[in-house]
Amino acid sequence: MSESILRERAKEFAKNIVFITREIKVNNKESVLTNQLLRSGTSIGANIHEAQYAQGTADFISKLEIALKECFESEYWLELLFETGYLEEKQYKKLINDCGVIRKMLIASCRTIKAKNE
Repeated sequence: MSESILRERAKEFAKNIVFITREIKVNNKESVLTNQLLRSGTSIGANIHEAQYAQGTADFISKLEIALKECFESEYWLELLFETGYLEEKQYKKLINDCGVIRKMLIASCRTIKAKNE
C-alpha cells in the first residue's frame, strides 16, 4: 500500500477521534481519558505526515515507529473508554478496527523499508 493511503487513513482516523472525543466531553463531561485519546489518536497522522520530510531513512523509520506506538496507545484508550461505558460498542468496534488497519499498515511499511535497507 502506498504511503498516501496510509496518510489518508490516519487523517480520517484522527478526524473521527476529534469528533468522538468532542461528543464524549459534551455528553458525559469526561475529559481526562478523552484528552489522552485525542493526543495519541491525532499524533498517528501527524507523525506519518512528518515522515514525508524525514532527514534520511533512519529518521523516516523513526517517525513511522512513533506513529505505531501512538496506535498502540490509542487502542488502549479506546478499550478503556469502551470498558468504562463512555463508548458504545458500535463506535468502539469501528474505531478499534480502523486503528488496527493503520497499525498493520505501519508495521508492513516499517518492515519493507528496513528490508530494503539491510
